[in-house]
Amino acid sequence: MGIVVENPGLLTTVQDEGRFGYQQFGVSPAGPMDTRSFYLANILVGNKRGEGLLEMTFSGVTLLFEEDNIIAVTGGDLAPMVNGEAIPMYQAVLVHAGDRLAFGMASGNGCRAYLAFAGGLDIPLIMGSKSTLMRNHMGGYEGRKLEKGDRIGFVHPKTELPNMEKRKIPQEVFPTKEITLRVVTGPQDYEFSEEELRKFFWYGAEITNEFDRMGCRLKREEPIHHLGDGNIISDGIAFGSIQVPTNGQPIIMLADRQSTGGYTKIGTVISVDLPKLAQSVPGYRVRFIHVGIELAQKLYIRQLQKLHKLEKELGQRS
Repeated sequence: MGIVVENPGLLTTVQDEGRFGYQQFGVSPAGPMDTRSFYLANILVGNKRGEGLLEMTFSGVTLLFEEDNIIAVTGGDLAPMVNGEAIPMYQAVLVHAGDRLAFGMASGNGCRAYLAFAGGLDIPLIMGSKSTLMRNHMGGYEGRKLEKGDRIGFVHPKTELPNMEKRKIPQEVFPTKEITLRVVTGPQDYEFSEEELRKFFWYGAEITNEFDRMGCRLKREEPIHHLGDGNIISDGIAFGSIQVPTNGQPIIMLADRQSTGGYTKIGTVISVDLPKLAQSVPGYRVRFIHVGIELAQKLYIRQLQKLHKLEKELGQRS
C-alpha cells in the first residue's frame, strides 16, 4: 500500500538522482531539475539523498494515502495541504492512512516542488535508476508522467524518525523577475570573438515559453554571432551547457537533454546555480557572470559539505 493519484497535476514524475553512465549509448540521465531541493526533501525524511520522489511542475498532485508515512515538501511553493489544512514546507510531516494530500498552483516563489516519502517509493530500477525519461518512455511509473488512478507503493514507510522535532529548515526564497547565473566558458568559446564573449556577459536575455525538462531557450535582443557557422561535430552535453545554434539565441540544456549535440557551446552554468533556473518561469530575465572552474568546484564542494552537515545533525551520518 502507498498512495493513489486522484489528480496528477500538470506534470508530475518520479525522479531520483539520475541515470548515470549511459549517455554514450544515447540515454540521458534525467533526474531532478532542482537538485538542491531534491536532496533536502530526501534528507528531511531520512532517505539517502538520491532516493526517488515526486517532482511537480507549476501545479501539484492530489494523493490519497493508503498507509501512514512521513513526507517532506521542498522547492517551489505549491501550497501543500492535508485534508484541507496547510502543512509546512521544508519539514518532516506525518500523514495518516485515509488522509488526502493536495497541492495548488505555483504562487510566485518557485515553480517546481519535490515530495519525498520516508523509505522511498516502490518503483523498479531501469539501468540503475527510478528516474522518468518521458521522451524515451523509460523509468518512473510506466515511463510517463503520473495520471489519475495510478497507485504507487511505499518501500519502507515510517511513522517515526530520529530527531523528528529537528527535521525542519527555513523555506527557500527563490529569485523573481531576474536571475543571475554564473558560467564557466567553453568548450567551444573559441568559436566566438572576444567582443561577442563580452556581449554575452554584458547583455541579458529573457526566458521564453520554450522551457521544459530538456532545455530552456533564451531570447536576446541582439543574437550572438559566431566566427563560423555555429555547427560542430556532435559531442557530449552536460547539465547546464549553453548551446548557441546558428540563429545566435542561447539554449541552456537541462535534466532531460539529449546526450550529444552539434551546436557550439559557449559555456556551462555552474551546478549550484541551476536550481535558480529550474525554479524560474518564462518572462524572467537572465544575466550571466563569468567564473573560473576552481570557484565552481569550491562552491559545489561547499554545497555537499552543507548537505553532509545537515545529515549528521539529523543522525543520518556519523
